[in-house]
Amino acid sequence: MTNPTIYLTLLLIGFLFSSVIVLITKNLIWAIVFIGVGSLLLSIVFFMYGAPFAGAFELSVGAGLISVLFIIATSLMQKGEDKDT
Repeated sequence: MTNPTIYLTLLLIGFLFSSVIVLITKNLIWAIVFIGVGSLLLSIVFFMYGAPFAGAFELSVGAGLISVLFIIATSLMQKGEDKDT
């Protein structure tokens, strides 16, 4: 196996691991963090395959914007739950 094949295999195993963690975790913050990590790993795979626009889009939207929006929404939901009690 050549070095790019090893790197690609490790990236895809990391992506699979982060996806499984997102599915099985009960903590929303950890799920959001692992969504961002999986998106980051996927964007690196895009860059390795020579698709810089897809990699940059995945990095900015998937790892950045979506993760930040989910964290904001989760923190607002927790503040709303505190008001009701």
